[in-house]
Amino acid sequence: MSIQPKVEVCTLDIDASSQMAHIASLAHSHPMSLATIKTCFGKLYTSLGVYQEGELQGFAILHQIFEDATLMDICINPKFQGRGLGSMLLEQVIALASKGEAETLLLEVRDSGSAAKNLYLRHGFQISGHRKDYYKTDDGTEDAVLMELKLSR
Repeated sequence: MSIQPKVEVCTLDIDASSQMAHIASLAHSHPMSLATIKTCFGKLYTSLGVYQEGELQGFAILHQIFEDATLMDICINPKFQGRGLGSMLLEQVIALASKGEAETLLLEVRDSGSAAKNLYLRHGFQISGHRKDYYKTDDGTEDAVLMELKLSR
């Protein structure tokens, strides 16, 4: 019988921004900068972290203005991907947006991000549009897929 490592999701403060930037640099080809991450703290933002055995392994940034909430980023350290941490974090983001009386949770994902798109689809998101050439890549640009989740109130 193996013992499952302790996993918890909690709110992050700006002191975690360096760790968040490090995880983003491991997980994304063109991550948010530390300076940008630091701007994602304040009354319109909530950052959640997923900890495994006391170490931050991923994070999500939620931005909410009135009835619209946007998932700005969700990121799991590549060494810990595929273990359900992203799903756990996304479920907490959805719950937080609902609690904040958001009607819709919006996000953008790289067109090539099939694992991410599948995660969102499994959680009830629908594709709502595209943005041509939205993301930078090493050899040009890539489209963004817009997705949304209607939240019950």
